[in-house]
Amino acid sequence: MAVNEQRGDLLEAEKTKQKPPPLYKVLLLNDDYTPMDFVVVVLQTVFGMSREKATRVMLQVHREGMGVCGTYTREVAAAKVDQVIDIARKHQHPLQCTMEET
Repeated sequence: MAVNEQRGDLLEAEKTKQKPPPLYKVLLLNDDYTPMDFVVVVLQTVFGMSREKATRVMLQVHREGMGVCGTYTREVAAAKVDQVIDIARKHQHPLQCTMEET
């Protein structure tokens, strides 16, 4: 925000630097029940990934226990987490998604 100070007959604007908002990683967690094809479709639908990229992330989740789906501001990350969980529940899968600050 700019703050005006009067010095004599001149007005000078003081500029303050604002830090960018913190970013959050959206993480998909592995489970033994959700089909791999379903995870790929979720990644394509919610995160706009190509089939190839979604498959790579799905394999990372499968092999390493979790995978990063993207990095977003807090509000966007929370919305993506909610979307993933809603889609999984509607299809009766236990797929879990979370977010953590980068």
